[in-house]
Amino acid sequence: MKETELLNVAIIGGGPAGLNAALVLGRARKRVAVIDEGRPRNAVTHEAHGFLTRDGISPGEFRRIAREQILHYPSVSFVEDTAASIAGKDGHFQIETAQGRTYQSRKLLFAVGMKDRPLNIPGLAEAYGRSAFVCPYCDGWELRDQPLVVIHKGPELMHFAPLISGWTKHFTVCTNGPDGLTDEQREELRQHQVPLFDSPIRHISSNGGIVREVVLEDGTTVSCRGIFFKPELATGSDLPRAIGCSLTDAGTVIVDELGRTSVPGVYSAGDAATRMHQAIAAASTGAMAAAAINNELNLEAWRQRSSR
Repeated sequence: MKETELLNVAIIGGGPAGLNAALVLGRARKRVAVIDEGRPRNAVTHEAHGFLTRDGISPGEFRRIAREQILHYPSVSFVEDTAASIAGKDGHFQIETAQGRTYQSRKLLFAVGMKDRPLNIPGLAEAYGRSAFVCPYCDGWELRDQPLVVIHKGPELMHFAPLISGWTKHFTVCTNGPDGLTDEQREELRQHQVPLFDSPIRHISSNGGIVREVVLEDGTTVSCRGIFFKPELATGSDLPRAIGCSLTDAGTVIVDELGRTSVPGVYSAGDAATRMHQAIAAASTGAMAAAAINNELNLEAWRQRSSR
């Protein structure tokens, strides 16, 4: 696809949301470019789970199959690059990439996902994706009934603790500092025989990525075979904010039920637009946003022909 060609839709991000949107739009005969830097957040994960017909697939293989299927539709192209800046308005956006390419597009879909901020606990990076995870829906089955450490704190811990108990009753909470809990919440954990430690974590010991123990600054050692932790996340790109999209305090792009942002002609889908960070959920929102974009483009073309 030529850079000078006016696209119907530029999709920024090539994860499940962006890919499913490209599939829907390709089948709707729309000219689409998927601009993706090729550094997905789930690259550390060996297997993706919970996606019907693709349970256990590697993220890389998932993308390979998706691209292969999407390229059956000649109006879709893939650009391995980073969208660096966006200007313009509904009907004519201009995207500049890090490699100096320029694309013009009628509509935008941000499928930029989320990125992990640095993991500041020594040893956690070595286990991440092998035995340390963030989502029990994605990886809880593989750690069922195992002794686990949950690295979490504050009110959200009291949602996560009952959740993780569906996969194992044998878990210890390490808050890596002040726990941020009320006395009533600490008592609730005690009633469920959940050990709670608020000493900072000195390091996590693992062998080949399989965690063995969590060592605290006060000398406490907690043996375990897996970890679930709350990640520190940032939106995968600053472009939604730069173009004027409204965001939550956590940096999530605010969208309506069809993926529309506060900026006309701009949509968002996937992890950047929801707290439900699962591949199948991201793909679903990508499909819905693509259908809404297609409907908008078709209606605009219909009205333009009627006014002649």
